[in-house]
Amino acid sequence: MPVLVDKSTLKKAFSTMAAAKAMATLYEDNFKVVSKYVHATSRGHEAIQIAVGMQLLPQDYAFPYYRDDAMMLGIGMQPYDMMLQLMAKKDDPFSGGRTYYCHPSLRDADKPKIPHQSSATGMQAIPATGAAMGFWYKENVGLDDTTVNEKPVVICSLGDASVTEGEIAEAFQMAALKQLPILYLVQDNGWDISANAAETRAQNAFEYAKGFHGLEAITIDGANFTESYLAIQNVLKTIREERRPFLVHAKVPLLNHHTSGVRMEWYRDDLEEAHSRDPYPVLLKQMIDAEFTLDEIAEIEHAATEKVKRDYEKALKAEDPKPEDLFTHDFAPSPITEEAGERNPEREDKVVMVDCALFAVEELMRKHKECLLYGQDVGGRLGGVFREAATLAQKFGDERVFNTPIQEAFIVGSTVGMSAVGLKPIVEVQFADYIWPGLNQLFTEVSRSCYLSNGKWPVSMILRVPIGAYGSGGPYHSSSVESVLANIRGIKIAYPSNGADLKGLLKAAYYDPNPVVILEHKGLYWSKVKGTDEARTNEPSEDYVLPFGKANVVQEIWEQETKETISVITYGMGVHWALNASSKIKDQVEIIDLRTLNPLDEETILKSVKKTKKCLVITEESINNSFARSLAGMIQEKCFKYLDAPVMTIGSENMPAIPLNSVLEQTMIPSAEKVKAKIEELLAY
Repeated sequence: MPVLVDKSTLKKAFSTMAAAKAMATLYEDNFKVVSKYVHATSRGHEAIQIAVGMQLLPQDYAFPYYRDDAMMLGIGMQPYDMMLQLMAKKDDPFSGGRTYYCHPSLRDADKPKIPHQSSATGMQAIPATGAAMGFWYKENVGLDDTTVNEKPVVICSLGDASVTEGEIAEAFQMAALKQLPILYLVQDNGWDISANAAETRAQNAFEYAKGFHGLEAITIDGANFTESYLAIQNVLKTIREERRPFLVHAKVPLLNHHTSGVRMEWYRDDLEEAHSRDPYPVLLKQMIDAEFTLDEIAEIEHAATEKVKRDYEKALKAEDPKPEDLFTHDFAPSPITEEAGERNPEREDKVVMVDCALFAVEELMRKHKECLLYGQDVGGRLGGVFREAATLAQKFGDERVFNTPIQEAFIVGSTVGMSAVGLKPIVEVQFADYIWPGLNQLFTEVSRSCYLSNGKWPVSMILRVPIGAYGSGGPYHSSSVESVLANIRGIKIAYPSNGADLKGLLKAAYYDPNPVVILEHKGLYWSKVKGTDEARTNEPSEDYVLPFGKANVVQEIWEQETKETISVITYGMGVHWALNASSKIKDQVEIIDLRTLNPLDEETILKSVKKTKKCLVITEESINNSFARSLAGMIQEKCFKYLDAPVMTIGSENMPAIPLNSVLEQTMIPSAEKVKAKIEELLAY
């Protein structure tokens, strides 16, 4: 029988497979020790995983899934590395003991790059496709900085059950639409957990991919190493040269438990058939066909098994993280720590808020070729539904400013991959009400990447979100969502009240290596709402930056001996309600504009409240369970002995949605008159 793969490749593959098999056996033999933390092994999937891992190059980007430990060995990771993560040890090279076994994140110079991704099955497809879109962008605008002969590819590894996820369709759609250099490797073992393919899938991944024109798919026996190696070799060569997406559907058996906590004997009725397709004896026969002797094979097996045992004993003795290790890498350090540049230069006319942002983005794009903008309707025909991207596509080209499909999850999650390959994406969700499909990616992938990769992969992105009620926008264009966002740790949140702040915060966000959400009130964009003229400002200079976590004392007062005083703590539209409400009692009302909700400037807030002895927190959100009420609780807790009245809040009525009718809308949301009445109530307390 002809040997289709050279002997050195077969030997390396067999040694790697023997190690993966030995690891699975050792984990099972020491179940009570290693099952402290949940894990899964690659047993049954080894052939296709090793075939892929051995052919990846340092310039490639890989997004493995939680069963890919054989792939990790294939790229050059050692059993010891994997076991440090298995036991959540301090020196776990992927996460420092923060996340599960085979949830890798790697930035080694000599290996493929592995950005962090979750184990939420299928979620990694969008960040992976974002990385491929990053390569597409760099190659189209002349930013291709690779010095190697072979162009990079992205590998996204998936279990077949995950392909039913809606976010997979978003990833496939964009890969096919843009012709991105990505390989979706789908390992099909016929199961998710206890539900099998017949119960849960109308078609397999190979059949599903046919619906995405431009995504070429093949199906192979993923338990046959030689077949897998040659198929992957051909696919990778094609992607490197032709820059288009592929899907490889690999049929494999699952020969171990779904995870250590879900035992196969509880529900599996196909174990005998699955073991008949074990990739290990298949590769063993291929070794014999290649004229390896039985003694040589036994020696390779013995060496792999002994190394696994030694690495296990060493890993058992490795140091656990210390309590103080918990508090590192929630954010990467930002270079913007002080206000800089000219905030209020002399100008002929003041500029509306939406234009301050537009000019900021234009300046950034002119200066930084790695800066790009995408989202729904931001391209050349419209320039955004609020004209917030007007003329940018014409000035910078359709590769840098482009429309996406209606795919909020992709818009948000693709920034993980874009950032990983060295770009700085500015993306938009058209209305705050539309952010919900993107929250999965924002929470699961974007916000946790820096922390769970132990600082290796912060996601540097800006998400712009028009927000708030204005001009009878109705229930799907008027919502406030900051309380939900504030409960996502690992993102920064800005909510400016005027154009100068918006420009300064946008510039600071660009240079911040962390994910930033900027909430921009639609009613302030053009100052068309009565009483919002203060949102218009002289446009700050190009180099103006405003650091996050620095509130602004918009209206400052002295401590009064004879008059009651109050601190109003607010942001966004609330600043204008407060200014108008206090216009006749300015000496009694200090107004603090938070500008950013995370980080929060507690020092400025508490200093003001301790001076005035009373406090009102204003929000446009409904009050119950809100950020504002949480903020009021913090102020009450830390200023209790200084207070002459309870900390009060005012916001929208606690109804499920903002009605379309203008009378009902105004009844629902706060106003200067309502705020004035609340201030007077609190002053008289």
